[in-house]
Amino acid sequence: MKKDIHPKDYRPVVFMDMSNGYTFMSKSTARTKETIKWEDGQEYPLVKLEISHTSHPYFTGKMKLVDTAGRVDKFKNRYQKHLEKKNQQK
Repeated sequence: MKKDIHPKDYRPVVFMDMSNGYTFMSKSTARTKETIKWEDGQEYPLVKLEISHTSHPYFTGKMKLVDTAGRVDKFKNRYQKHLEKKNQQK
């Protein structure tokens, strides 16, 4: 194995699932500008996640639509315009 290829600055970091507010702490080298006060009263770096094991359909068994960028609404708007155009041609 190659030597000195892994980072050495691991530290405790809090990860937060933005879809349901679930938080957990783990060691990481992820860089972030935000911090959060943890249960022990200390502040730790905060990494925001769009999805985690508590909100992913594979782990929860429930289909849940996570639309963070408005992609579904954009598609519906485009499809609605297509239908209107098609109805006008008839």
